[in-house]
Amino acid sequence: MPGTGNVKEHVAELFRKNNMQVPPSRKGLFESFIREERTIEAINAINQTENQLMANWKIQDRVAEIKGQSVRILNASVGKSYEAKLDFEQLGWNDIVEWKFEGLEEAGLNFSEQQKQITGQPLVSGDIKLKFLFKLQGQGEEEPFNEKEITLTVNPDPKSLWKNIESDRNDPYWKEDNITVFEPLGDRYILASSKRGRSHANVGSFREDDFGYKDLQNGWSIIVVSDGAGSAKFSRKGSDIACRSVIEFFEEDSSVKSLEEFDQILKEHNSKTAADSQSKLNLFVYNTLGRAAFNVHKKLEDFASKAGHTLKDLSCTLIFTLFKKYETGYAFLSFGVGDCPIAVLDKDLSKVTLLNWIDVGEFGGGTRFITMPEIFKNEKFATRFSFRQIKDFSYLMLMSDGVYDPKFVVEANLEDIKKWQGFLEDLNGKNEEGVKVDINPDNNDIVSQFSDWMDFWSTGNHDDRTLAIVF
Repeated sequence: MPGTGNVKEHVAELFRKNNMQVPPSRKGLFESFIREERTIEAINAINQTENQLMANWKIQDRVAEIKGQSVRILNASVGKSYEAKLDFEQLGWNDIVEWKFEGLEEAGLNFSEQQKQITGQPLVSGDIKLKFLFKLQGQGEEEPFNEKEITLTVNPDPKSLWKNIESDRNDPYWKEDNITVFEPLGDRYILASSKRGRSHANVGSFREDDFGYKDLQNGWSIIVVSDGAGSAKFSRKGSDIACRSVIEFFEEDSSVKSLEEFDQILKEHNSKTAADSQSKLNLFVYNTLGRAAFNVHKKLEDFASKAGHTLKDLSCTLIFTLFKKYETGYAFLSFGVGDCPIAVLDKDLSKVTLLNWIDVGEFGGGTRFITMPEIFKNEKFATRFSFRQIKDFSYLMLMSDGVYDPKFVVEANLEDIKKWQGFLEDLNGKNEEGVKVDINPDNNDIVSQFSDWMDFWSTGNHDDRTLAIVF
């Protein structure tokens, strides 16, 4: 209950507002009037009403302030796990006592009132208008929630923005857009896939990569990978010719006999019965693989001439490896030109052996192609061949830059066994999509699993992809 002084002030103020004056002769009456119980009760009612009005105004003013407040929450992406916390303290929302969201469930999200957190996996893209419903301290239970609109931006799945237009089957140089195979090879198995890049699929152009493999005579097996140059008009045909030509070369009688001679050279080398065994070995590798590489160049040159194309139109890289099991272990004969690596991982995955060097480092980002005549005249031509003996191995891998670039990034990483161990973990499902390949000959789904894995997403890496794994 207000004191008499307060009552007197309130009544006096009311009199002034109503142009009423208390003459000196009525002052005693006025003093008596302000002490009356009904006067005091009336003033109390007026005070309560005023206080309620002010409280109501403060709440409405605060509600308007919150509604007009700019609130930004993290963008989400379709299909990806999302988590965003609303920091009430930072937003200055300590006076909000009840809250909830509407519109989250339709987008595949939910809100934890306890954690003040939005979580889930968005189903749709776009600017989603969320309703944030809240009550302030001082609002009654019967009062409706206040409503604030908060925009959540959900980015589309980048993959959905790419078209997948089939290539022209009537084109004379047409080949399958995507191919994945699994077959026995030598005493091992080969799992290989060549996928048209998204940049090509988006415009309906062709897969430019290619690969080949075959069991040859005398226990040798061969794997070939070629990457057609994106700037070359008919590189898809060039890579096809390159792969076929290598295999055809080693199927010729002269190559079969030459590889038979290698058996004796290797035997002498391992037993050290010939003093010049190393030079014989080097000469054999250089002559045999050199003739194979030059044969590819000539085949491409002849085709270009007959078809009315320039040799540059068929530009492509080339890597190939022959392997054979001996009593002393496996022998590998390899050649490479371009930016496609060949690697062997030892049995216990503790060491990686590179069977070629790639041109990106040597030429500062500009790769070389088997169609370039200067390749065969360059002083480093002899270094493009290699011979390795490895007692046993877990994986032999050949890949185009469509796999190398996103998975290894830089050339130096190819020499790091930890990077290869990480690559195997990636194949085993440790990736953003959780796609796993069970590299096991008894896996009936190995082809479909590998094909799915080869569709991995990597921002900015949309070139053709080819990967051959011997295991």
